[in-house]
Amino acid sequence: MDQDDEARELPAPAPAADEPAGETSEEPEQEASGEAEEAEPQPEVEPEVEEPVPGTAEEAPTVPTEPIEAPEAAGVVAPVAVPSDGRRRLRAALWPPRVSRGQLVVALLLFSLGLGLAIQVRSTNDHSALRGARQDDLVRILDELDSRQQRLQQEKAQLDQSYAQLENSSNQAKEAQQQTGQKAAELGVLAGTVKASGPGIVLTVDDPQGQVKADMLLDTLQELRAAGAEAIQINDVRVVADTYFTDVPSGGVQIDGKGVAQPYRFTVIGNAQDLTPALNIPGGIVRTLEREQVGTSIVAQQKVTVDALAAPRPPQYGKPAAK
Repeated sequence: MDQDDEARELPAPAPAADEPAGETSEEPEQEASGEAEEAEPQPEVEPEVEEPVPGTAEEAPTVPTEPIEAPEAAGVVAPVAVPSDGRRRLRAALWPPRVSRGQLVVALLLFSLGLGLAIQVRSTNDHSALRGARQDDLVRILDELDSRQQRLQQEKAQLDQSYAQLENSSNQAKEAQQQTGQKAAELGVLAGTVKASGPGIVLTVDDPQGQVKADMLLDTLQELRAAGAEAIQINDVRVVADTYFTDVPSGGVQIDGKGVAQPYRFTVIGNAQDLTPALNIPGGIVRTLEREQVGTSIVAQQKVTVDALAAPRPPQYGKPAAK
């Protein structure tokens, strides 16, 4: 206690008189900084490591774990869940449909292209039967088409002339009556109810061995009709639209139920320049009969007469249609 009291009673030393008052504070600061620089570096303190207390279990380090994915079964794919917002976007994109002008133009062009292809395929299928035909058959078909075209042109010219006469005639009723009678006569020639005469040919088929059958005579008739024959008579039987041929078991051929003996004589009215080549073309009926050892002869005449008549038979099922 005495020492403390003495320390308290000692006055503080006064500053020197020859030193200015402003410099008294700077020197202690300089000395303090110098002492700080001269101070020795302190040794680094190692951190203390706590030793484990015996009897206590050490905590295992925490290891981050990742989710384990179950392996997919062989051949089984897990369904993928589509978010509901994706369905909504897809539905909004598809409905209502938004069709632009360019899409309409493209659709119209595609439709036109498909229609053209379909028509082309159909027309190709229609003419596919002619691809496998022989050259002889094609020549015969072309001849028949040319003859048919000429006949149609002539008929058209006649109808145009009749129309002009009806328009220009002062007495149209009388003119119409005359044309009606003329048309009835023409139809009578086709129906076999009236006689006919005109240029044509006479075809004779000589069959002493009996090789000619009903189908051969029918083929001959078809070729004559295709070549433009207007009236045909076989021996004493008039050929009309419903004429039919049958083979007789004892030999020979019947036409419309009437027996016809050979030689078979075809009297045909038509253009001889069309009828003769149609029968003589390669593969035609004349060549077919010659292969069967059947003799044929064709004679063109300026005037032949078809005088056999066919009894008109009213149709059993067909009736005139009402206008």
